[in-house]
Amino acid sequence: MHPRDRLATVLALLALGGCASTLDRLVHVGEAPELTPIENPVQQPAYRPVSLPMPAQEPEIYPPNSLWRQGARSFFKDQRARTIGDVLTVQVTIADEAKLSNETKRTRSNEDRLGASHFFGYESKLPEILPNAVDPSKLVDLNSALENGGKGDVSRNEDIKLNIAAVVVQVLPNGNMVIQGRQEVRVNFEVRELYVAGVVRPEDISPDNTIEHDKIAELRVAYGGRGQLTDVQQPRIGAQVLDILLPY
Repeated sequence: MHPRDRLATVLALLALGGCASTLDRLVHVGEAPELTPIENPVQQPAYRPVSLPMPAQEPEIYPPNSLWRQGARSFFKDQRARTIGDVLTVQVTIADEAKLSNETKRTRSNEDRLGASHFFGYESKLPEILPNAVDPSKLVDLNSALENGGKGDVSRNEDIKLNIAAVVVQVLPNGNMVIQGRQEVRVNFEVRELYVAGVVRPEDISPDNTIEHDKIAELRVAYGGRGQLTDVQQPRIGAQVLDILLPY
């Protein structure tokens, strides 16, 4: 297939995808964005069970004449999340600030001279070969200079503070729990979406059934939105395609 035909095919497919999105927007003109229905997270197409290296399971041991079970966190029933379907609150408090500055400079200078004041007596023949006067002691003079310089600065500042409830969707063999939570809030014609997922240890859950984000392994946090404001901030499909294809 000719390259132009391939390009036309790609543009046509993109146009069809854009037409579907445009048609959906036209159908819902003047309507507020719909909220996602509450569904079982395990049945979502994007759900994937987590598989991690697990240690060997240890049997539960009850000491003789004792109601205390080895490994228990309290004598009475624990109200913290511990089984599939339980809910806990994730506290995301990110205040990262990083600033890096690097500067390098390299300079090198070389100078070499080569002469032949006495070269088997042939140095006297040089004026016959070269019309101008020749100094046998300064036949070759070489100079070189090299200078390299580089400077780079990196500055980053992030500040995120929010709470979101998550559901235990899987309990791993070693007792760690996989959590996942979603939150949607609609204000006028804009929907704010919040997503969190990760792996937590039961021991890291506080007595009030909350956990801090820095104690969650494989943490995934997404904060975004959809609606009229988000749509205005995004370039049109044609502009995005041209931005990818145009070499300049």
